[in-house]
Amino acid sequence: MTAARLEHVNVTVTDAKTTAALMCRLFDWKIRWEGEASVGGYTVHVGEDDTYLAIYMIDGSDHADVQRRHQLAGLNHIGVVVDDLDAVLARVEGEGYEIYSYADYEPGRRFYFLDADQVEYEVVSYA
Repeated sequence: MTAARLEHVNVTVTDAKTTAALMCRLFDWKIRWEGEASVGGYTVHVGEDDTYLAIYMIDGSDHADVQRRHQLAGLNHIGVVVDDLDAVLARVEGEGYEIYSYADYEPGRRFYFLDADQVEYEVVSYA
């Protein structure tokens, strides 16, 4: 059997650079790449060396493929594992986002927040 791993998730937002900067501040991620997307619009890849979040911003085009990317999201949330949940919680609150569903559970602790585009993030620690 071939081992598989998740490389990236692509999410559409209203301002790719602003969202990427937030992700860098919250999670100590780096911008891996940014530029014009092949279907129009602009993309920023932010994360670590082997995994990342592709943050896409539409350019207003009526291209059918671009429209499909915005209407069929079906994304429930993006899960991010951190070593220090309390430190990241303080950063998220410092950015003005509301924390909800904070819980201890087996095998870790977690909380959720919505960003400015209503993308939901679950932040979890197993430490």
